[in-house]
Amino acid sequence: MGSFQIGMRSSALLETSCGYLLQELQMIWDEVGKDQFEREKVLHDLEQECLEVYRRKVDNANISRARLHQELAESEAEFTHLLLSLGERSLPGRPEKMSGTLKEQLDAITPALREMRLRKEQRMNQFRSVQGQIQKISAEIAGQSVYDDSITNVIVNENDLSLKKLEEYQIELQRLCDEKNDRLQLVDTYIDTIHDLSSTLGMESSMIITKVHPTLNELCGISKNISDSILAKLNSTVESLKAEKQTQLEKLHQLGKALTNLWNLMDTPYKDRHSFSNVTALLSLTSAEVSDHGSLTLNIIQQAEAEVKRLDQLKASKMKELFFKKQSELDQICNKSHMEIPSQPGMENIINLINSGEIDHADLLMSLDEQISAAKEEATSRKAIMEKVERWMLAHDEERWLEEYSMDDNRYSVRRGAHKNLRRAERARIIVNKIPVLVALLVAKTKSWEEERNKIFLYDGVPLLEMLEEYNMSRQEREEEKQRQREKKVPSHAVAGQENGVGSRPDTSSRRLSNRSLNGSLINATPLNRRLSLCIQQLGTNSINSANQGISYIKEGRKMQGQRIFPRPDLTSHLRDEAASVVSTFSGPLSP
Repeated sequence: MGSFQIGMRSSALLETSCGYLLQELQMIWDEVGKDQFEREKVLHDLEQECLEVYRRKVDNANISRARLHQELAESEAEFTHLLLSLGERSLPGRPEKMSGTLKEQLDAITPALREMRLRKEQRMNQFRSVQGQIQKISAEIAGQSVYDDSITNVIVNENDLSLKKLEEYQIELQRLCDEKNDRLQLVDTYIDTIHDLSSTLGMESSMIITKVHPTLNELCGISKNISDSILAKLNSTVESLKAEKQTQLEKLHQLGKALTNLWNLMDTPYKDRHSFSNVTALLSLTSAEVSDHGSLTLNIIQQAEAEVKRLDQLKASKMKELFFKKQSELDQICNKSHMEIPSQPGMENIINLINSGEIDHADLLMSLDEQISAAKEEATSRKAIMEKVERWMLAHDEERWLEEYSMDDNRYSVRRGAHKNLRRAERARIIVNKIPVLVALLVAKTKSWEEERNKIFLYDGVPLLEMLEEYNMSRQEREEEKQRQREKKVPSHAVAGQENGVGSRPDTSSRRLSNRSLNGSLINATPLNRRLSLCIQQLGTNSINSANQGISYIKEGRKMQGQRIFPRPDLTSHLRDEAASVVSTFSGPLSP
């Protein structure tokens, strides 16, 4: 329709302006008399010139149309590229198919293209921000300076600006942020550990931290270096401090044990130990448990070393006193329980070794302590048997007294205090009647003790079972001898009457025995009864003889072990009174 209008307009122009001009030209030619050939030539030239003008106009129109086509194609291509780079399928509000003239199509795509360009710029800014942070954190992790210009030059790939790619960068950024935070926490942990270890060891922590890297010092004001090399240096520093702490603690452990041994060795009072209680308190602690400020400083170690050296010098001077004290304690335990004293090397030889320093003081005292502990343990195991031995010896003393009392011709005479002897004689008979049961129980317990410990139960160096057996045999022989004498002196009915008389309460009696009865009884003493009398004397006076005296009595008893006769009543009146007073307090039955 437009082409037709243009053609009509051209024809109209030709009919008006061009036709008028052509008529005017012909009139001029007619008037001039121009020939036909020239006229046709001029007309032909005019026609060619008009064609050239039209051709130029058409060419310009074609060029303009092509330019519009190219702009439209470029716009569509750019729009499509932006859609692809931004990862979008289409732009809302823009039709999928274009219609209308080229200018209309171009005008229609221009707003959408402007919108896509704006989105691209915004997306580019997001990518620059994320990638810049990634490069910055990566540089911090790598130990590079955060002010490096190369880090600020972020190159963004414009061909892939999709949200998926942006999300990948954001995930990478989050991972790097987490790693940075972990590294910062690790650095802070290392720094705190260095502070704690330095405080315990008495060192300056700030100098140690600055030596690792200046940025780690809080006073520096620069972000901390968190590179792998710095972490490795911090770890190495912490391990070095831990090793130093362990070394210092082991030294103090050794010094604390040495101090404790020396204190125990010399019985050092508590007030002298208190100044080094901080050292001994570390003995039960491990390296991880020690965290007090200044508890492992070199000054404390030097003080402890000086104290150990001082105590070592005092140790030799007190060793004699300690040795005699422990030896006396061992002798006392053994004598109290009537055990053999463990054999010791010659006292003079030990003293010489102590003076010369050729003997290990700790080993010597440890040996004594072990012997004391073993002696206490054995004394405890012997306690029940020793109590019954004591009761047996007291009962045996009563038995001997009753025999002497029965041999006294003046026991029925009227004397002052006779009723007391009568009452004692009644109690003595009750006790004497229970001696066989007590001896049998004592034998059973002694045998059980010997089987359990696989050793012989010795009483002042003599086997207790042999003493009991000897006593039983001696008692049996005495009973047989008494029976034979009764049968010789009086008839059987007189013997019975005498026994009834002894069993009844006599009117008078004398507590003191005559010299004749004492002297007569002295002849019939046996080694066993000597030992029993001596043991009763020890129990009555609560005194403890020395080991050498006990050994002399044991030797004397062993020499005369074969003799079995009546026990000797050679104790003094004072001894009998003491034994009588002890037994008189026991009015009840003798429990086994």
